[in-house]
This record gives sequence, C-alpha cells and structure tokens, in this order.
Amino acid sequence: MENNVEMENRPTPVSSFGRSLISLGIVCPMANEAASAEAFVREVLSHCDGFEKVRMFVVLDRVSTDETRGILEDVASTEPRLNVVWAPENRCVVDAYIRGYQEALSAGCDWILEIDAGFSHSPSDLPGFFERIDRGYDGIFGTRFGKGGSISDTSLWRRIVSRGGTVLANAMLGTRLTDMTSGFEMFTRDTLQMVLDRGIESRGHFFQTEIKFHCRSLNICEVPIHYTAASARLSNAAVSEAFQQLWRLYLFKKRERYVKP
Repeated sequence: MENNVEMENRPTPVSSFGRSLISLGIVCPMANEAASAEAFVREVLSHCDGFEKVRMFVVLDRVSTDETRGILEDVASTEPRLNVVWAPENRCVVDAYIRGYQEALSAGCDWILEIDAGFSHSPSDLPGFFERIDRGYDGIFGTRFGKGGSISDTSLWRRIVSRGGTVLANAMLGTRLTDMTSGFEMFTRDTLQMVLDRGIESRGHFFQTEIKFHCRSLNICEVPIHYTAASARLSNAAVSEAFQQLWRLYLFKKRERYVKP
C-alpha cells in the first residue's frame, strides 16, 4: 500500500495546536465571473472564522475580459482578507493556480486551500476540510464520488470522463483516491512546496491528478464535496494531453520502483 487514504475521522488529533494558531491561504483563479464574484468571495470567507489569519488570493489574467477584476478590487478595499492578484503573464489555467500557490507560500500560510469560483465548488463544504486540519494529515482532498459526495447539473460525458479518469489513474499510478480529478483540495505548506519542487508538467486540468500522484505516499484523506455545473466541452487536445501525462507518470512510477533499494 503506497499511500494512506482515509474517509473517516481519526479519533485522536495528532497536531498540538488548533485552528486559532493557523494561517490559512485560499487560492482561487477567476475569469469572467462578474455575476457571482463578490457573493462567492464573501460566502467563502464567511466559513473561515477561528483562524489566526486568513488570506484569499484570487488570481486573474487576460482571459478575464469582463468587470470581475474591478468588482473584486472594490471588495478588497474594505475586506482585508481578500488579495486580488493580477497575472497577465499567465499562459494557461495551470499558471493561474501556481501563481496562487506561490502567493500563499510567500505569505507564510500554514495550510493552503484550493477552490474553484462560480459556485461549482460549494463553500458550504469548507467545514469538512477545516475539521481535519489538526489530525496529522498532509493533504485533504475533496471527492464527488466517495460516500456523501455528489455531482449535479453536469453532462453525462463529463461524469464518464471524471469517473473513468479516476479508475484509470488509480490502476496505472497505484493511487487509491475515489476522485482523482477534483480540484477542491487543501495542503500543508510543506506538502504544497514538495509538489512545486517536484514540478507540475501538465498544462491542462490533468494537473490535479498530477498533484495527487505526488502526494500518494503521504498521509492524506478525502472529504465529500458537492460539485455543480462543469462545462460539457472537453477538447480532443485536452484529452490527448491527459493521456500523455498519465503515461509519463506511469513510466516515472515504474522507474522509481526499480531504483528503490
């Protein structure tokens, strides 16, 4: 068994400190979310009481062409926990996430949460992540397909891709998560720094699977999440890139096994 994955609560907390001593960073790329940006940010932050410090890093780039940036900058003028990060150099969605990770690490955050905008990830699921902070985990991953999780308003094709991708990734990579493609997740700063040091090579949404692969030998758990309204569009290029990256990680795993003493 390569990784330690749990779905149930541990009876005895491992950490000697509670939430009041933890600095929380929240990373959320956004693009063209003017209709929901302010409501989403405020609802996320409403679930973040009790931490020593909270900083939400919303990352925008040139893909966003509506009023999202201006709306969020207005919110940030009166909400000190919100940091609007303008990153015009981004070339793809992965760059936006990585920029957010780097901002959170530079700010000294102890735990870093990743969440998608537009209410596709439900802020009401945040307590499930926060309840597990002091139980000794290195990473906490949201699952749509594990017990208590759900997915709605999503095309059958996207459901098949997500479930099929999870089955295939687990079979090839030796992971045991019930959801290998979700992007609702949380890491200790050491875990996230390890992931960045190892490198994220995927330029598409497969990078979420790549992150989980890097974490496979750590102490991790899954919590149920409720996911809504993924786009039905999935390009052939994105599918092809995912298969290429999966094969790369499979070969890496095989080489890694051969060089172990």
